[in-house]
Amino acid sequence: MRYPLSIARLIEELIKLPGIGPRSAERIVFHLLKAPAADCDRLAEALREVRKKIHHCSVCYSVAESDPCPVCSDARRDPATLCVVERPADMMAVEKSGGYRGLYHVLMGKIAPLDGVGPESLRIDELVARVKRGGVAEVIIATGSDVEGEATALYLSRVLKPFAARVTRIAHGIPMGSSLDFSDEVTIKRALEGRAPL
Repeated sequence: MRYPLSIARLIEELIKLPGIGPRSAERIVFHLLKAPAADCDRLAEALREVRKKIHHCSVCYSVAESDPCPVCSDARRDPATLCVVERPADMMAVEKSGGYRGLYHVLMGKIAPLDGVGPESLRIDELVARVKRGGVAEVIIATGSDVEGEATALYLSRVLKPFAARVTRIAHGIPMGSSLDFSDEVTIKRALEGRAPL
C-alpha cells in the first residue's frame, strides 16, 4: 500500500534534510499527524519566519536577524583576532564555549574536491580581503579535523602567509573526523587555548 500523496510528499521533503532518512521522515510525519493542529501551525510559522528574517551577516557571513550580526557589532569584541570556521553552527559552538572574545569569519563550507567544492566556492576571498585591510593580528583556523577540514586549514595558511597576521590552528582537542557542533564546550575551549602556529 502506498502513502497518500500529501504524506509521501512530506516524507520526500523531510528526507532532503541532513541526518533524516526514510524511516526518520516517516516517524516525523506520523508524529505531526497525531500532534495538535496548533503545534503543526507553530512549526510551519517558525519555518516561514526563519526563512524571512534570517540572512548572512555582510561582515562575517554567519546567520543573523540584523546586519551586521550581534557579534560583529559588539564593540567589546577583540577585532585583532579572527576565528575562521566552516559553518554558522561552528561559530555558535565556539561562542557557547565562552573561551573566545574575538571576531569570526564563516567560510560557508570546506574544500572538498570530491563534492565539487573548491576554494572559489567558499568565502576565502572575503577572508583574505579582511586580513589584507589590516588590523588583524591573529587568524585562528578552526575548521574540522577531518580530511577536508585539514586541507582547508592548509590552504588558508598558504593564502594568508603573505600578510602580517599570525596564522594559528586550534589544538586537536576536537575528535578526529568530527565537527565543532558535536563537541562539548570544555573541549572547544581547550582546543582554542592550545592552538598552535601552522
